[in-house]
Order: sequence, then structure tokens, then C-alpha cells
Amino acid sequence: MSIWEALAVFAAGIGAGTINTIVGSGTLFTFPVLLAIGLPPITANVSNTLGLVTGNISGAIGYRRELRGQRRRIIRFGITALIGGLTGAILLLALPSEAFDAIVPVLIGLALVLVVLQPRLAKALARRRERNGTTDAVTDGGPGLLGGLLLSSAYGGYFGAAQGVLYLSLMGLLLRDDLQRVNALKNVLAVVVNGVAALFFLFVADFDWTAVLLIAVGSTLGGQLGAKIGRRLSPTVLRGVIVVVGIVAIVQMLLK
Repeated sequence: MSIWEALAVFAAGIGAGTINTIVGSGTLFTFPVLLAIGLPPITANVSNTLGLVTGNISGAIGYRRELRGQRRRIIRFGITALIGGLTGAILLLALPSEAFDAIVPVLIGLALVLVVLQPRLAKALARRRERNGTTDAVTDGGPGLLGGLLLSSAYGGYFGAAQGVLYLSLMGLLLRDDLQRVNALKNVLAVVVNGVAALFFLFVADFDWTAVLLIAVGSTLGGQLGAKIGRRLSPTVLRGVIVVVGIVAIVQMLLK
């Protein structure tokens, strides 16, 4: 790896760490760069996952204030993310990517629709729960949220681009909470998914240590930067950022 290639990977790591903390989809920064410097797709994907773990941790720490009072959610959703992330990592090495490539743009598109309609849909769901006299789904999201998080985490362990968009759309709709607190929870789930996938890959897959270290350092810096930026965004602006990033992810996946 030349010095210019190393700088490109490092810069991509900073960008990925920043955008991952704000909304997700940092893989859209790093993965193309790793391919451009000559890494095979699977090696690039594995190296990217390993490198982004520290950035996910950095972003979660940056959002620690918004995590207060969410311990029960973290444990419950974290276990779900752990199972899903490990499943996705196994599938990455066991299955061809064509099936995922076909369905992921559709999933992201649906997630963006949910993000845009989330305030209206959340109010409608709240009114329905009040009429039915139920409140459990308000706190924990119900089995529907657990199922959605399981599938999203499996996708995250497999590839992960726009995984954060899926998380935010699901939790933003099914949890009655501030979007910033939901975003903080999303960062913790990303740590779990990338962490378990990275641990699995360490023992069974090939990776490039130079790329891993460059992305790790860059994404750690970006995680702190993303926390400072993301916390200052209003729910409306944050929702707009999610939509823009999601559209970019769809376009890139369709054109690759």
C-alpha cells in the first residue's frame, strides 16, 4: 500500500466513523476505497468490519448521555443484535451475495419511507395503543421490532451499508422516544453487530492488517466528530440526513 493509498483509507475511515455515528452507512465510504486499492471483495469487507469496530465504540461513547435510562433496551436489543450479527457473518462466508444484493436496495427504500412518515405513523400507533389500553409496545417495541432488528443485524453482519438507516426507521417508528436517544441506541447495536462479526472473522477469514488499523484510527476520530455534529441536529434535519444517505446507498448498490 502506497502512502497515498494509506491516506485515502485513513480519510475514508474518518468519514465512515463520522457518518456511522450520525446515521450509519459508513461502509459506503470505506468499502469502495478498499476495492480501489486492490483488495478482493471479501477481504475488503472483512477488513472494513474489523476496522469500523473502534469507530462504533467511539460513537457510542460520544452519545453516552442519550443512553441514560436505556439499560433494559440495550440488553434486550443487544442480545438480538448479537444473534443476528453472528448469523450474518456466517452467511458472508457461506453464501453468494446475489440474493442480498437484490433485496437490500428494496429494504433501504422501504426504511426511508418509514423514516419520512415516522412522526405521523408513530402518532397513529400511539392512538391505537391508547384505544386498546396497551403500553408495552411503547417501551419495548414488541415482537415486531425484535424481528426487524434481528434481520437488520443479520444484514449488518453480512455487509452493513445503510444498516443504521434500517435500525433508525424501525426503532423510530416502534419506540416512543426522542430520535437522538434512538440514534444513541443504534450506535450501541452497531458495536454489538460489528464486534461479534469482527471476532468471528478474526478466526476464519483473511484480512489486511494495514487497512484495518488505518480504518480503526480514522473511524475512532470520526466517531467523536460524528457525536458532536449529530447531537446538534434537530429531529427534522437528522431525518433529512438519513434520507439523503439512504438514497446514496441505494444508488451506489444499484450501479455497482
